[in-house]
Amino acid sequence: MAKEGENSTFHARDYVDPPPAPLIDASELKKWSFYRALIAEFIATMLFLYITVLTVIGHKSQVATSPDACSGVGLLGIAWAFGGMIFILVYCTAGISGGHINPAVTFGLFLARKVSLIRAIAYMLAQSLGAICGVGLVKAFQSAYYNRYGGGANTLADGYSTGTGLGAEIIGTFVLVYTVFSATDPKRKARDSHVPVLAPLPIGFAVFMVHLATIPITGTGINPARSIGAAVIFNNKKAWDDHWIFWVGPMIGAAIAAFYHQFILRAGAAKALGSFRSQTHV
Repeated sequence: MAKEGENSTFHARDYVDPPPAPLIDASELKKWSFYRALIAEFIATMLFLYITVLTVIGHKSQVATSPDACSGVGLLGIAWAFGGMIFILVYCTAGISGGHINPAVTFGLFLARKVSLIRAIAYMLAQSLGAICGVGLVKAFQSAYYNRYGGGANTLADGYSTGTGLGAEIIGTFVLVYTVFSATDPKRKARDSHVPVLAPLPIGFAVFMVHLATIPITGTGINPARSIGAAVIFNNKKAWDDHWIFWVGPMIGAAIAAFYHQFILRAGAAKALGSFRSQTHV
């Protein structure tokens, strides 16, 4: 029996990666587990947007109506709302759908062949519809304040260029998706079994930290479903003018994170090259 902190019982050569998900798996459409996962993604994203956007609207209304500069939850509280809800919802849905709650996360996992194309597209649709419904509930409950305080929509802040906003979204999403890959890596779980990690915790903290850094720039998207849900319900020209940033940036960031984790950290490129060389010398 290995002592705590030792890896003597684990060898990289003993670990076998799970097979990649098929590119197109039509058999999923016949399984209840597939539709159960879609329902979980829809409800989780709806709850995520409901709580977080309601927090944003509530904070802005408190600041506007109170002479106290410290009134409301502040940017720190908003960041905690986003990070805390991701922690809760990933914890609740990870065993059902994987707990993506974000099209960028789904896209990154698809590129890494963790989910099929059919599941990826279905997840993104469920997440986007859930986000729209979640923000719709916020508007229904806070109709007096919703439009007055921006509807929780992501927009590029004054004084920042489009390139800065795009870069902030790319880097922020990279941090999130890289954390998702690291926290859920089965090889890491096998190798570092003596260091138990509750995967939703670092993922939630990643969302929290990114929000602290980028709320002043873009309001922090890093989740296209969050951005489109607020944009559809708020339906303001400014929100739509900047909206492409909150799809292009997160998707680029997710793609870079998938490549970095799979081909650099997990040495996917080296394995592929080694396999090619062995075949050419047969």
